[in-house]
Amino acid sequence: MPKPPKIPQSVLVIIHTPALDVLLLERADHAAFWQSVTGSKDRLDEPLADTAVREVGEETGIMIGGALVPRSALFDWQYSIDYEIYPEFRYRYEAGVLYNTEHWFSLQVPERIDVSLAPREHTAYMWLPYEEAASRCFSSSNADAILQLPRRLATRTIDPQSGPLAGERGQ
Repeated sequence: MPKPPKIPQSVLVIIHTPALDVLLLERADHAAFWQSVTGSKDRLDEPLADTAVREVGEETGIMIGGALVPRSALFDWQYSIDYEIYPEFRYRYEAGVLYNTEHWFSLQVPERIDVSLAPREHTAYMWLPYEEAASRCFSSSNADAILQLPRRLATRTIDPQSGPLAGERGQ
């Protein structure tokens, strides 16, 4: 049975420490293509935060919602971009789909931690200071998101009743 077409709604999750060291993953299908965690919704009605939690778990083994990384460590930036899907990846989507909407999140972990990679997706990982991490990203939008990390975190507020709230709204 063939895989269903990918949904052109995805997340980008920048995993970082309090010192702003950022985790980058090297793609298995593109050597030297370093990126943050990314992934598409599995279902149209899947909440974006659930997509982020699932993708982080699948790609790194980091389980959001436990003692080490509580759910409140995930920050929805309430920001998205539309980008053109690379031609070599368009076969994964329905015919005629050219653009994907990517929603940005960050996840703070307590320190540089070891991760468990999904070997079909990634072959290596590294932790770098955020500016250096941005310079290593293949995707300019991923680099831009990483460079925005200090400003985005500075705008974050916490609601004691319900957890993190976004500090600003994007697209």
